[in-house]
Amino acid sequence: MLRKELGLFLLIIVIGAITAVLNPQFISQINLTNLANQIGLFGLFAIGVGIVIITGGIELSVGSMLALLGIIFLDLLVNHEIGWPLALLITVGGGVILGTIHGLLVTQLRLQPFVVTLCGLLIYRGLARYYTADSTAGFGYGSGYETLEWLVSGRVGVVPNAFIFFVAVCLVMSVVLHKSVFGRYLFAVGKNEEAARFSGIPTKLVVTAAYSIAGLLTGLSAIFFVFYTQSVSPSAHGNFYELYAVAAAVLGGCSLRGGEGSILGIFLGTVLLQVLQNLVNMLGIPSSLNYTVMGAVIMLGVIADRELQRRRMHKIMIESAAARATGKAAATAG
Repeated sequence: MLRKELGLFLLIIVIGAITAVLNPQFISQINLTNLANQIGLFGLFAIGVGIVIITGGIELSVGSMLALLGIIFLDLLVNHEIGWPLALLITVGGGVILGTIHGLLVTQLRLQPFVVTLCGLLIYRGLARYYTADSTAGFGYGSGYETLEWLVSGRVGVVPNAFIFFVAVCLVMSVVLHKSVFGRYLFAVGKNEEAARFSGIPTKLVVTAAYSIAGLLTGLSAIFFVFYTQSVSPSAHGNFYELYAVAAAVLGGCSLRGGEGSILGIFLGTVLLQVLQNLVNMLGIPSSLNYTVMGAVIMLGVIADRELQRRRMHKIMIESAAARATGKAAATAG
């Protein structure tokens, strides 16, 4: 796994160097600060989606959840004048509830994760548009949440708080995924859910918890994005953001078959994806090609994962054949 991550890191360095040569503004303080902010914003919910992918599932409703939860947060804060700590808890709690519902539909009703989250994508987008009568919601002249605004959209020196928070979440989730029993359960379920269940692992609880974590991080992301955009258009806010998350996870080494991935990989995948997006902007490539770049990146990531899996299986077969040959030779000699 570390080999994948090292290769990804070197690829980021190479692409960054090429972009800096073609356009020196790439390494300007303003651009790097904005890039770090984008990495923090998109990386936060990508971690949650990556956790789900490790279990062998998928989460396609992230963008619509961002719109719905963002609308609810703004409504609580501006129209109902609820204090921001309570509004934050309700919004994040809403994300956890939606994620848990996804997990229960997948585990209890045995529905396909693709179907469940695709339906969520449509349902939450429709609810967001209905909630505001399809009109854009914003802060208006409201006040009293300056502290929260600084926490999610401010900076420490030249480093955006969104990036700092993303790094902190990465550290916490890295411990959870790679150093805890729950993390081992996640990988076991992704590798072979039936075998994990026969081993005594509560697979349904593990999968549901993975979707709940994704919902929690999406709820947090919704608050960051609200202060980043300063308004929420229910028909457009968060459109296709689930693609950013899936692309970052796949680039970071998360196999869509499940059972593989790392937090460091997702972090690097997010960085690479945003560097590529920045490259498109810096080189004057039409922004309409952004999604083309993402689609190509996902495709290349899947192809690379398939080739690595094929080579790994080929190596295992060769080693197994060599071991059998050695055993036969030893038996004959004996």
